[in-house]
Amino acid sequence: MPQVPVAQLKDFIGKELGHSDWLTIDQQRVDQFADCTGDHQFIHVDAEKAAQTPFGGTIAHGFLSLSLLPMLSGDLMVVPEGTRMGVNYGLDSLRFIQPVRVGSRVRLGLTLIDAHEKNPGQWLLKARAVMEIEGSEKPAYIAETLALCVL
Repeated sequence: MPQVPVAQLKDFIGKELGHSDWLTIDQQRVDQFADCTGDHQFIHVDAEKAAQTPFGGTIAHGFLSLSLLPMLSGDLMVVPEGTRMGVNYGLDSLRFIQPVRVGSRVRLGLTLIDAHEKNPGQWLLKARAVMEIEGSEKPAYIAETLALCVL
């Protein structure tokens, strides 16, 4: 994560921080997520049954797509200089717009929305995260994420 002087954080508000590399969502990843969460609904793990749905095949869990956010945003998000650790502080909003079909490629776009000192030495960063699906006009999701940086 790029670190910037605290005084420069405000310069990044409203600016797109960039896009991650593309990542292919394969069936193995979906199956492993199903095993981890116990969510083995057929639309995620049974290609034959899922082919009979409007999705036309298996789709990633919405929360699988969301769980990729830290990995995909790691090189994009700016943090205050001297940050010793950052923690997930939650979401202000999240909308799943369209499912991610297995075999699709996705990437994350990130825009810093707000940065303020919550407590001395603790900065709360809010970002707009959009997971794009290659070849699709609609994103997989749009989220407003919160991260707490501890200096």
